[in-house]
Amino acid sequence: MSTAETATDPPVGEGGLTVWHVTVLLILTFVTILYSMTVTIANVALPDIRGALSATQDQITWIVTANIVATAVATPMTGWLASRFGVRPVLLVAVAGFTLSSVLCGAATSLMALVVFRVGQGLFGAAMVPVSQAFLMRNFPRHLHNASMSIWAMGAVLGPIIAPTVGGYLSEAYGWRWVFFMIVPFGMIAFLGVALVIRESVELVQTRLDWTGFLLLSLGITALQLLMDRGERNGWLDSTETWVETIIVAGALYMFIVHTFTARNSFVNPRLFLDRNYNLGLILVLSFGMLNFTPMVLFPPLLQELRGYPQSIIGLLLAARGVGTLIAFTSMYFLGRLDPRIPMTFGFVLQGLSGFYMAQFDINLTTWGVGWTGFVQGVGVGFAWIPLSVIAFATLKPETMNQGAAFFHLLRNIGSSIYISLSVVVLLHTAKIHYAISTEWVSIYNKLFDMPFVAGLWNVSSTTGLAVLSGEIQRQGLMIGYINAFYLFAATSFLTVPFIFFLRVPKKKKPVG
Repeated sequence: MSTAETATDPPVGEGGLTVWHVTVLLILTFVTILYSMTVTIANVALPDIRGALSATQDQITWIVTANIVATAVATPMTGWLASRFGVRPVLLVAVAGFTLSSVLCGAATSLMALVVFRVGQGLFGAAMVPVSQAFLMRNFPRHLHNASMSIWAMGAVLGPIIAPTVGGYLSEAYGWRWVFFMIVPFGMIAFLGVALVIRESVELVQTRLDWTGFLLLSLGITALQLLMDRGERNGWLDSTETWVETIIVAGALYMFIVHTFTARNSFVNPRLFLDRNYNLGLILVLSFGMLNFTPMVLFPPLLQELRGYPQSIIGLLLAARGVGTLIAFTSMYFLGRLDPRIPMTFGFVLQGLSGFYMAQFDINLTTWGVGWTGFVQGVGVGFAWIPLSVIAFATLKPETMNQGAAFFHLLRNIGSSIYISLSVVVLLHTAKIHYAISTEWVSIYNKLFDMPFVAGLWNVSSTTGLAVLSGEIQRQGLMIGYINAFYLFAATSFLTVPFIFFLRVPKKKKPVG
């Protein structure tokens, strides 16, 4: 797919940022804030939503993963939509639909309805980030990409700071529905900004969407997410449903790959995969997506259900991660001349270290421990994201930017949704194992229960004492599950680092004049 889209106002030259550049940059940054808010907005209220809608630990994660999967499914279409209809119409429809879906999320009366409306948020929000990024990369001079990407990426940071902080207080004061209602004024501002500022001269190309490729990819991704979300509950391969989902995943993805490389006008342009940096960037962004939001999903239930933290405090602790990312993004504005592999390596190592220290928590974890490890992870996210976004697209041709950005963000979203589900599987499975092992020691013949201070807490001769003991064993088992999930997080981050050194840094062209 190709486009002859060019901006009418700014000449793409070798000078600095013009007034048009700055204005567009601010508007697209605000659009990114709007999208990044919804990814994290529900996290702080997950425990309350779980109680209000009578959901289990694995069911409540659907609120997060359904949104990310919907975004992943719709993301590959954004390249075709932007090339076919232009950036401005796509962004206007995306922001309007996204805002309406947010209102419906706040009005939902059941878990299924909330999940459906979160899917709507994901479908409409999918275009916001990749279309904005492709527009900037295509219309801004190449030597300004680092600076403009640093500013634009602030949107991805400010959202995770604003959403949990304000959302935590609103949820605690007025109920969980207000974490969705608070998005509405931001959506209205973004809509007006796009309508008034984004201008373009587009030569529309009458291209057809490859529906075969799109449907095969959507089917494969959806079946994979269902497999991960429901596998533990169904007993994995002991369930017929799991086998059906596995066959669908394997068949759909196999046919999608064959179709991509054999069809005349495939959904994803196979020429994208001839670019070395872009291919490595896909591997790195998949890992980045895995690490990005997982702690923000794990911490709220850990802090509220195992430690009794109020939502306002949980929101502040989640915001510490965003503050770390903001500092790193600001630093990258001044470190743009460095070899991008250096800050990228530093970023993934920092995330691995934060995960390792999270795995050292015990049931008495402190506010300080959660805050500083989240802050370090946020710094790692900031140092990794900007150079990764720049170097992955450094050698792509302008006409492939739309599709390249769409597929890039597709893998980031898939990584997030699948890894969140995988982390929850590790958490619940190891918690069950620990519970089964620990209960073997609960017996009237165990002399430990004859000790006065133990018998006073857990009297195994009474139903009440056994219930209290069962609850404590379950609590300790869940903590072990969280620790194992954090170890998995750390290992994933450290294993990503070697791939960075295979990237090639393109030579910079000196500005003329």
